[in-house]
Amino acid sequence: MPYILAIDQGTTSTRAMVFDGDMAVVATGQAEFPQHFPRSGWVEHDAADLINTTVTTCAMAIEKAGIAAGDIAAIGITNQRETTLVWDKATGEAVHRAIVWQDRRTAPFCARLKADGKEPLITERTGLLADPYFSSTKAAWILDNVEGARARAEAGELLFGTVDTFLIWHLTKGAVFATDATNAARTMLYNIHEGRWDEEICDLIGVPMAMLPEVRDSAGDFGTAEIMGARIPIRGVAGDQQAATVGQACFAPGMLKSTYGTGCFALLNTGETAIASGNRLLTTIAYQLDGKPTYALEGSIFIAGAVVQWLRDGLGIIGDAAETQGLAETADPEQHLYLVPAFTGLGAPYWDAECRGAVYGLTRGSGPAEFARAALESVGYQTRDLLDAMRRDWPDAEEGGTVLRVDGGMTASDWTMQFLADILGAPVDRPTIAETTARGAAWLAGMDAGVYPGMEAFAAQWESERRFEPAMARDEAERLYAGWQDAVRRTLST
Repeated sequence: MPYILAIDQGTTSTRAMVFDGDMAVVATGQAEFPQHFPRSGWVEHDAADLINTTVTTCAMAIEKAGIAAGDIAAIGITNQRETTLVWDKATGEAVHRAIVWQDRRTAPFCARLKADGKEPLITERTGLLADPYFSSTKAAWILDNVEGARARAEAGELLFGTVDTFLIWHLTKGAVFATDATNAARTMLYNIHEGRWDEEICDLIGVPMAMLPEVRDSAGDFGTAEIMGARIPIRGVAGDQQAATVGQACFAPGMLKSTYGTGCFALLNTGETAIASGNRLLTTIAYQLDGKPTYALEGSIFIAGAVVQWLRDGLGIIGDAAETQGLAETADPEQHLYLVPAFTGLGAPYWDAECRGAVYGLTRGSGPAEFARAALESVGYQTRDLLDAMRRDWPDAEEGGTVLRVDGGMTASDWTMQFLADILGAPVDRPTIAETTARGAAWLAGMDAGVYPGMEAFAAQWESERRFEPAMARDEAERLYAGWQDAVRRTLST
C-alpha cells in the first residue's frame, strides 16, 4: 500500500502525519518550538527550529507507522502563512529570525503606504490590504535592519520566502526554490489576476525581484526531499488555510469553511471570479490546479484559540484548554462580559493594527467562569463579523443559506460550536475527520502522485460528525451581538 506524508508546519508546533492509501491517518509526530517576543507586538521564530522540527516529526511519524521511508509515495506540505524568512543562497542560513504572521512591527510602514494613497493599487492587484500581517513589509524590514542585507539581496545573494519555500529549499538541499500560488498570494507582492510577481509593487515595498521564488500550482513537482535515507517527491503545497479549504472539500462556489487554531480564518469559495470586497475582506487564491486559480474571499481573525492560551498562561485561571467549556457552562447568565482579544490588533473587517485587547462589563462578581465564557464567545462574535461582511460581498451567502464547515482545535468544544451556530444564525458542520489541514495537503500530493482520487470522488468522501443548528432566539442573538459591536467600537484605536 502506498503512503503519503503530510507536513503541517504551524505557528506553535510542527506535525507530520502518515496517511494510507485510503486517506486514513496511520501515525503522527508532533514537536512544539519556542516563540520569541523581543518587543510588544513583535513575534519571531528561530529558523532552525522550523527545519529541525520538520525533520524530527517526519522521522517520528514514519517510525510510529512502522514503515520504511521508501514506502512513501509523495509529500504534501502545508504551512503557517505570511511568516517571512530571508536566507543566504549559499549556506541556507537565515540572516534574521523568521518574522511571524502575527508580528506588527511594520505597522508604521503600512500606515505610510495608506497615507501616500498606495493601498488601492495594492488591493487591486494582490487582493490584500496594506497591513503588517502580510509578508512583503516584513521582508523589507529585514533588508533594512540587518547590516548589509539589502546590498546582498540586490546582488542576488539572499533569498526570500514563506515557510513552505524555506522548507522546500532545505528538504531538496537547495535544488528547488519555489512556492505555490496560495502562499504567493499572501505576500502582498503577487498579482493574483495575472499570476505573476508584480514589479511595481516590489519596487514600492522595497523587495528585489531577484529574491523571489518561482510560483507553481498547488499540486505538482516541487522536487525531491531526502528523508531518512529515502528520496521522496514533494507533490503538494498549500498555505494552511487553503489546505483546510481543500481538506473540507469546499470546491464549489459558495462553500464556506472556518478554521479555529491560534487564529481563525474563514474562506468562501468564489470560483473563477476574484470578488473585490467592499467590506475589507481579502481576495485570495483558494487553490490552483492545472494552471487555473480558484479564488476565495477570506476573513482573518488574529486571536481565536490563542485567547484560551492566554487564560491558561497569562491569567492562570485554567490549567488546560478543555476546562473552558465547563467554566463557560457555569458562568452567571446575568453578567455580560465582552472580551475583545486584540492582543496584536484586530484583523478583518477592522484591520486596526494599533488597538489592543480590552474587557467590558466587569463587576465584583466576575470570575474565571465569566472570563472563560467571554473568551469562547469572542470567537463566535468575530466569526459573525466575517460572515456578515461575506454576505454583503457575496449575494449567495445569505443568512440561513450558508452552512459553515469548521475545523481546528476549538471545534472539539460543543458549547463553543453551539454558540457559534446561535450567533451566526446558520448551521455549523463539524466533520468526522478533524485533521482537515493535513488532509488537504495529503490529498493534493496524493492526487498528483496518482494515489488518491480526483476532486469529485474526494469531495464525496466528506462526512459530517455533527451539525449544530441555531437554537437561540434571534432577538437575543442580535442583542448580544450589538453589545459586542459596541465593545469593538470602544476598543478601536481611531
